[in-house]
Amino acid sequence: MRIPAHAVCTAIRDDIVSGFFAPGGRLTEEVLARRYGVSRVPVREALRTLESEGFVTTRRHAGACVAEPTEQEAADLLELRVLLEPLAASRAARRRTEGHLKVLRGLVRLGQERARQGQGEDLRALGGWFHETLAQASGSPGLIALLTQTRHKIAWMYAVEAPARPVDSWAEHGAIVDAVARGDAERARALTAQHAATVVRAHRPRVRTSQRAVNTASGGN
Repeated sequence: MRIPAHAVCTAIRDDIVSGFFAPGGRLTEEVLARRYGVSRVPVREALRTLESEGFVTTRRHAGACVAEPTEQEAADLLELRVLLEPLAASRAARRRTEGHLKVLRGLVRLGQERARQGQGEDLRALGGWFHETLAQASGSPGLIALLTQTRHKIAWMYAVEAPARPVDSWAEHGAIVDAVARGDAERARALTAQHAATVVRAHRPRVRTSQRAVNTASGGN
C-alpha cells in the first residue's frame, strides 16, 4: 500500500519539531525514504509542502535542509498567534456547534482536575487540544489551517514555561468557553487576547536562530 505524501509530511514535520532533524541539517530523499519505509516520490512531495510551510529550505549544492528561522521570524509567529487566536474565538462564539461546546467543556473539566493534581505533562496536551478545538469551532478552514501551522512552528521554535498557577490558567479557559457558549463574540475575543498575551510571555527560544533571511515559500506559491 502506498503511504500518502501527507502522512510522510506529518512524520518529517514531527521529527523537525522534536529536534530529531536539527536546523540547517540536510534532508536527503534517500535517507528519509529509508527512515519512513516509503519511496522517494512521497518524500519529494512532502518536502515541497514543508518548504511552503517554512520548515524546509532548498540550498544550492546542498538540496533540502531544515530551515534556520531568523529571530524576527520567530518573534513574528508569537505576534501572529496573539492576533489569530482571538479572531478564532470570536468566530467560534458565532459558529460553534453543540459538539464543539461538549468537547471544550470536557477539556476544561479535565484541565482543572489535572491542574489541581499538578499533572503538568497532561496539562500541556490538554491545552493544545483545547486551542485546536476552539480553532475548529471557528468554522473557518483558512484560519484553522493558519493557526495549525503557526502552532506547529511555535512548538518547533519555542519551549513554554509552565504557568505558576495552572488552576488560574484553566479558569481562563473556562471563561472563554462560557463566552463562546453565550455567543458573546466580543467577550470571547477579549478573554482570548488576554490569555494569549499571558501565554506568549512564557515562551523561551528552543532552536538556534539566524540573522539571515530564510526562504519560507516555494516557487509555486
